[in-house]
Amino acid sequence: MIGEEIIIGILTLLSVSIMIIAAIGIIRLPGALARQHAATKAATLSVGLFSIALIAHAVISEWSLEWIVKPIMLMVILLITLPLAAHALGRSALKEKKAGEAGMKSSKNAM
Repeated sequence: MIGEEIIIGILTLLSVSIMIIAAIGIIRLPGALARQHAATKAATLSVGLFSIALIAHAVISEWSLEWIVKPIMLMVILLITLPLAAHALGRSALKEKKAGEAGMKSSKNAM
């Protein structure tokens, strides 16, 4: 019983540590693409680790089945939606960057 609790504690601490590192990355990284990379990748890993810890705790404590199914559903939804959101944000930032560069070129030609 103690060994399982230690593993669950390690998974939880690892999850929180990764989320803190992601938050620092969001604040410190320079560009929009770098910030969204830090947010989406770390959030997926962090929530995944926390869900695994929750599932392990639910199994050990003999909680009801919904405590196992809900974290699994959460992980599946995040694994589907976070890459799609990151792709959409990346495309938007790239289009905005290209539009800004095109505006700079046309203003130089006007002079």
